[in-house]
Amino acid sequence: MSKQRPRPLLITGGGRRIGLALAWHFIHLKQPVIVSYRTPYPAIDGLAQAGALCLQADFSTDEGVLAFADKVKESCDGLRAIVHNASAWIAEESGTPLSGVLSAMMQIHVHAPYLLNHALEPLLRGHDHAASDIIHFTDYVAERGSDKHIAYAASKAALDNMTRSFARKLAPEVKVNAIAPSLILFNEDDDAAYRRRALDKSLMKSAPGEKEVIDLVDYLLTSCFVTGRSFAVDGGRHLRQ
Repeated sequence: MSKQRPRPLLITGGGRRIGLALAWHFIHLKQPVIVSYRTPYPAIDGLAQAGALCLQADFSTDEGVLAFADKVKESCDGLRAIVHNASAWIAEESGTPLSGVLSAMMQIHVHAPYLLNHALEPLLRGHDHAASDIIHFTDYVAERGSDKHIAYAASKAALDNMTRSFARKLAPEVKVNAIAPSLILFNEDDDAAYRRRALDKSLMKSAPGEKEVIDLVDYLLTSCFVTGRSFAVDGGRHLRQ
């Protein structure tokens, strides 16, 4: 009897940073991976060559989100998990229409996961108790707020709340949890002064890198009990005065 192929794991925003690291992690584990990307990066070519199914998507409209969901449904008849990593970061700046900022943040962080969770629900169900997962990537500021990124923080807070609602809706077949990171890794162009200020905001005074998040994702996927929770990965930042 042939062994059944594992169900693919869907990662949105899989072309950079944490999304890219997660995609490679699961590829190395021989786990089929589907990644969404908006802009072609050389990294996407590498994922495709390694066997990932890379689907271009535009989450800036509901129509684009639903079109992507249709592509996923055409590509497989079941999903192991959806990891909502796609994100954008827009500040309230002088000259930027505030309604546009709020709409953009709510679209990518709320509309997209909301619509995808509903559209792809049939692919997650029917695989036994606690056999599928949804993981929302939120942010440390969802709890604390932000005076410079108000719309961003509000949209991540909405996604955090949606975690609990979907956990109630989809249990016990599907577990739904959130990861709320802060300063996991720096950008290449972050200067030394910025890095010092950023590190001083947490008790651990380090940027741990993608592995810290990857290990937590692995835990959530292997758990058969944990659902409806948000996991802070912030180095004790909430305890700083």
